Amino acid sequence: MKKLLLSLVAVSAFAFGAQAQTEKGKIIVGGNVAFDTHKSDAAGAKSNSSFQIVPSVGYFVSDNIAVGTGIGYGYSKTNGVAGPDNTTLRNGVKNTAFVVNPFGRYYANLSESFKFFGQLSVPMAFGKDKAVDADGHTGAKTGSTTEIGVALSPGFAFYPTKKIGIEFALNGLNYNTLRKEDANGDKMKGAGYDEFSFGANFFSPKIGVQFHF
Repeated sequence: MKKLLLSLVAVSAFAFGAQAQTEKGKIIVGGNVAFDTHKSDAAGAKSNSSFQIVPSVGYFVSDNIAVGTGIGYGYSKTNGVAGPDNTTLRNGVKNTAFVVNPFGRYYANLSESFKFFGQLSVPMAFGKDKAVDADGHTGAKTGSTTEIGVALSPGFAFYPTKKIGIEFALNGLNYNTLRKEDANGDKMKGAGYDEFSFGANFFSPKIGVQFHF
C-alpha cells in the first residue's frame, strides 16, 4: 500500500511539473526576429535585404491551450537595376509593413522537460511600396500591399527551467495570399499571388524562445 501511495505521489508530481508552464492562467511572452541579405556578384551591385520583428504574448485559457497575438514590423528592399550608362533601367521596391499574427496553441506533455505543440496562426501584413533606383535611393510611394495567410505548424518545446521554453517549430501547412494596389488605390492584377505549401524540413527548424509567467 505504501509503495502504491508513493507511486501515485510521484506520478502526480510529474504531471504537475510537466504542466506547470502551460496551466490555465499562465502567460507566455516571446516572438520572432528574421533578417536576410542577398547581393549579386555583378560589379557595383548593392545588397537586397529584409527584416522582420514580431513580439508576441499569449494567455492560457485552459490547461495546455493558449491564445494570443504578435504585433510587429516588416521591412524589405530590392534595389533597382542599372543600365549600360549607369542610369536606372528598372526600379526596385522598398516595402514597410505593419504585421499582426493572432494564434492559438495546444501543448501535449512528452516528459517533464519536453512538450509537443501545434499552432494555428493567421499572419497578416499591411504595407506600402516605394520605388528604389539603382543607387539604392528611395523615391515616391508606388502602391500598397495586403498579405494574409493561415499556417498550421507542429513543434517541440524544451524547458531547461520552469519559465523558459526553447522551441523548434516546423513549417507544416501554409496558405498565403498577397494583393497589391497602385498609388491611386486601384488593384494591380497579376502583381499578387496565392500560395499553398505543405512540408516539414526537420533539418531546418525555426528556433525560438518563450518565457512563461
